Amino acid sequence: MNSSLIIQIVLMIAVFYFLLIMPQQKRAKKEKAFEQGLKVGDKIVTKAGIHGKIAEMSTDTVVIETMAGKIKMERSAISMEMSAKTNAQK
Repeated sequence: MNSSLIIQIVLMIAVFYFLLIMPQQKRAKKEKAFEQGLKVGDKIVTKAGIHGKIAEMSTDTVVIETMAGKIKMERSAISMEMSAKTNAQK
């Protein structure tokens, strides 16, 4: 194999890693920290757009108090970005 071809392949892999894989890992880590930091009383917005306040929590699920009643859902269904905007408007 030609050494310039090997260098090009290595550079393509490095670019792929830094532009696609690393940002995704960083985002996943940030989202995990957000989920772990949730507590009862936090105002949140789900990924489906439901606004509410956390009434109860367990390891994997939360009970959200909305105007219509209480809803039980997975922690991962809470939108990190929308909840941050909602809490910033307090």
